[in-house]
Amino acid sequence: MNEWFVYLIRTNRGTLYTGITRDVERRFEEHSSGGPKAAKALRGRGPLTLEFHCAVADKSAALKLEMEIKKWPKKKKEALITGAGGLIPAAYLTGPKGVVDKSQ
Repeated sequence: MNEWFVYLIRTNRGTLYTGITRDVERRFEEHSSGGPKAAKALRGRGPLTLEFHCAVADKSAALKLEMEIKKWPKKKKEALITGAGGLIPAAYLTGPKGVVDKSQ
């Protein structure tokens, strides 16, 4: 698995956390467990919900997109989660449209 993903997690208070990983399921479990590999910003803020993830072209694209999304207002992040198209520039995505997937 060489793909990189950008993901958004919602905390119990409704805040959104943005991160990158190569394995979304593993990373979400690390965050949910609250263990040593969990992001400090998410510890004690469960239950957590994986709201969104999408595949990106490479690690560089993942880092750039993560930083861009972190600057977005919450309303724009919510639009991304609900499936509003055109919010992520095509240059970041893999394939012609990328893979956008609202989590299970």
